[in-house]
Amino acid sequence: MKNLRLKAARAAMDLSQEALAQMVGVSRQTINAIEKGDYNPTIKLCLAICHALHKTLDELFWEE
Repeated sequence: MKNLRLKAARAAMDLSQEALAQMVGVSRQTINAIEKGDYNPTIKLCLAICHALHKTLDELFWEE
């Protein structure tokens, strides 16, 4: 399932996939795969992304 909330939060902070990837210590391809729904990140990576984007786990990763 695509993660459009992650993509929107990243765009709202005017960050490229590359910039977010550098902030959390992964490749741009990893961020792309998460946004496309092709990769399920570890909880550690989810938390790092949330901290970088100033969001909660629920806001970015909880499925309704």
